[in-house]
Amino acid sequence: MNFIAIDFETANEQRNSACEIGICVVKDSQIVESKAWLIRPPELRFNSFNTYLHGISAKNVQHEPAFDALWPQLRPYLENQLVLAHNASFDLSVLRSLMDYYHITYPELTYSCSLSIAKKVWLGQPSYRLNALAEMLAISLDHHQALSDAIACARITLLACQKREVQSIEDMEKKLSVKAGRLFCGGYAPCTSIRKRMPLLGKQL
Repeated sequence: MNFIAIDFETANEQRNSACEIGICVVKDSQIVESKAWLIRPPELRFNSFNTYLHGISAKNVQHEPAFDALWPQLRPYLENQLVLAHNASFDLSVLRSLMDYYHITYPELTYSCSLSIAKKVWLGQPSYRLNALAEMLAISLDHHQALSDAIACARITLLACQKREVQSIEDMEKKLSVKAGRLFCGGYAPCTSIRKRMPLLGKQL
């Protein structure tokens, strides 16, 4: 499996308020690179709860680059790649919000969700939150640190793929019933969990 796992942390309730991104690169089912960047949000307004979770404040990012300045570094990691995130609907909405705010053209990429994948592989868990899965699978995690979260997302995905013998994005749909989403110039298609139809019992009159 080849993919990029990402995680965003935000300063407040606005999706374009990313203050950190973590990226983990997986090649041939091995983690080969991991890196994080602090980001200066468009507005230096940090909710106390957000800061409590990730420990980042306005002081930490006031001299860091804004997302548009970082994009030339980030783009090669994401463009034309399979991107994974835990609760991907959130992280991809952060990415789209940032690109909309800075008038950046969406890159072409495919994405999927390690949370949806985990629900298909480890049935009946009391929680599928990243920290709960990491504890269950004995994955080291410093929760709400973007780099650690991205690495945990990658490890969960790798363990799930190993368990179900998934080797490609096509396998994810066939074996896990998780349909990948897409980001493309001018729009996006969401990642979805496919519900299999139950066979009808008895004869139909």
